[in-house]
Amino acid sequence: MELTVWGIITALIVGLIVGALGRLVVPGRQNMPIWLHMLIGVGAALLGTIIARASGFADTAGLDWRELLLQVVLAAVAVALVAGAGRRRGITHR
Repeated sequence: MELTVWGIITALIVGLIVGALGRLVVPGRQNMPIWLHMLIGVGAALLGTIIARASGFADTAGLDWRELLLQVVLAAVAVALVAGAGRRRGITHR
């Protein structure tokens, strides 16, 4: 895997989209700033790509829907966990 500037920019853009989709998938209201959703999305996109490459289904031509679905699911799980942790601690944002 070659790491280029264009690859990093693409990963960040995909991560932002994955973070937004992860926020939409989780039901209810999440009292989290948007930058945290973006950060979770970038992490989920990276982790999803690593898992997809290790599983062998990331080497398809064009857009790999399975990899994208895995990334969104990971982002949704992370958003739910972080939002739930914030609720348990009594953190509120106005």
